[in-house]
Amino acid sequence: MDEVAFLLRPRSDGWVIDGTVGMGGHAEAVLDASGPGVSVLGLDVDPEALARARARLARFGDRVRLVRASFRDVERVAGAEGIVEARAVLLDLGVSSYQIDESGRGFSFQRDEPLDMRLDPAAPRTAADLLNTLPETELARVIFEYGDERHARRIARAIVHRRALRTTADLVAAVRSAIPSAARQRGRSGAVHMATRTFQAVRMAVNDEPGALGEALPRAARLLGGGDRMGVIAFHSGEDRIVKQTFRRLAGAEFAAVEPSPLTPGDDEVRANPRARSAKLRVLERLP
Repeated sequence: MDEVAFLLRPRSDGWVIDGTVGMGGHAEAVLDASGPGVSVLGLDVDPEALARARARLARFGDRVRLVRASFRDVERVAGAEGIVEARAVLLDLGVSSYQIDESGRGFSFQRDEPLDMRLDPAAPRTAADLLNTLPETELARVIFEYGDERHARRIARAIVHRRALRTTADLVAAVRSAIPSAARQRGRSGAVHMATRTFQAVRMAVNDEPGALGEALPRAARLLGGGDRMGVIAFHSGEDRIVKQTFRRLAGAEFAAVEPSPLTPGDDEVRANPRARSAKLRVLERLP
């Protein structure tokens, strides 16, 4: 959060667009670090997150506008709000700790919940729909590409064999039956839980997160004026690859990376918040 507030704090009055406002933590930090002429447009597809952000940011009054929308629609939403230029744009990808720990929508394998995993509760397809209908080869592709899971084929075969899956416990059982005993033992010894990568992959597929990111980045870049910046925090290697490749395509006469390599959390931050361990922040600036 400190790095976001420092690198994306506007140099002049105007709008900051937080395309994944969540519960408002980054928006609050940017507003606290900025003068009264800076405002935030916050987007999120989760109505519960927006309600929490609205309460957290209430003290800023009309300096904050919150809209229920996907960040892939950032250009359209900004236009509808009368915003033609953004001083900064932030995308913090993935899910929040609240969504994992409290939402009851099946993002976590720690409790037995319905296999939902929709960031937008109004979206048409749940995780159960995906797991119970996708062909085995497509399931394996999703788990491998979005989860970096080397046992993807075995897990996909187990899921198809156990259909119909209805709860997170059903999915964990399918993964457990497919993972070799040595890998399961590593999970019990403190390494990444055996189901982590599969849950991540299914969530990303249900919400089309890579597709939304690929559409959002060039649209957000078009909103930046000279000297303005876009920051993206990615937790997954595939999403970070999309950000890196898009920033490289944009770099040149109009844009430049603020740092040659992504910023990563320090040891103190990882100890305080282990979920931050894989985060990478890349920042792009539109040249004057």
